[in-house]
Amino acid sequence: MEATQDLNERRLADAWAELQTHANEGLPLQADAYRLAFADPEFLLRRETRGIRFQLEMLKPDLAQRDAGIENTIVVFGSARFREASEAQEQLVRAERSGDAREIARAKAMVRNAHYYTHAREFARTVARYSAKCNKAEQLFICTGGGPGIMEAANRGAHDEGAPNVGLNIALPHEQAANPYVSPELSFKFHYFALRKMHFMMRAKALLAFPGGFGTLDELFEVITLVQCKKAKPVPILLFGSDYWKRLINLDVLVEEGTISPEDLNLFKYVDDPQTAWEHILKFYDLKG
Repeated sequence: MEATQDLNERRLADAWAELQTHANEGLPLQADAYRLAFADPEFLLRRETRGIRFQLEMLKPDLAQRDAGIENTIVVFGSARFREASEAQEQLVRAERSGDAREIARAKAMVRNAHYYTHAREFARTVARYSAKCNKAEQLFICTGGGPGIMEAANRGAHDEGAPNVGLNIALPHEQAANPYVSPELSFKFHYFALRKMHFMMRAKALLAFPGGFGTLDELFEVITLVQCKKAKPVPILLFGSDYWKRLINLDVLVEEGTISPEDLNLFKYVDDPQTAWEHILKFYDLKG
């Protein structure tokens, strides 16, 4: 009887304390019909509760950013593989010592593309310095996918200036941790790509896409499509590195073949330096730098 009374008098926090105890002591977590539903991992991870997980991934970052006063962001996309110049050079030295032709080619590409890391970092510094002079409602905050490479560079630039910055990371089969420059209270991890991409756009006042792979292309074209279809408000969409983007995709073909309208090419602009990118954003919103 007394044991039953103890169970009934558990506070909500006790449910989480129980789970933590199991984790700390390495104890297996057995299915328990009596466990509170919101503290029952086996229940929350069922196929039928996917909608609840969607809602949680929607709410947690939204509420946390709202509490932190993050209302306007500039989203920076780009390759997770790019490195800063010194690290890229070290990789090249190691590759040349190994004599592996494929490793040497990859390392040379890293050295060749290291300037993008520098540019992303400098752009984020510029945004942070501007926002430091603004009242809270007008501040712009850097937001990235929270990973390495270009994402790290942008978070790092904001961090250099002591500015809060956001990381929207994703759980992947090859474990990816948030880079060390994301503000800890604004570092989020997602399971669902769809919810993560929604959060990129919810507060975005501009998008700066550096050279990248499939993930960068996916994120870029989703934004362009949303703006083209008027599912999202027009924002500056800037493709950093015109040589890369024009070699990668000949978007004029879409106009020639009638799959988009000529004016759709005005949805984005090519830029090649951080200051030009920033000036496009200032001009779009009629802001004073």
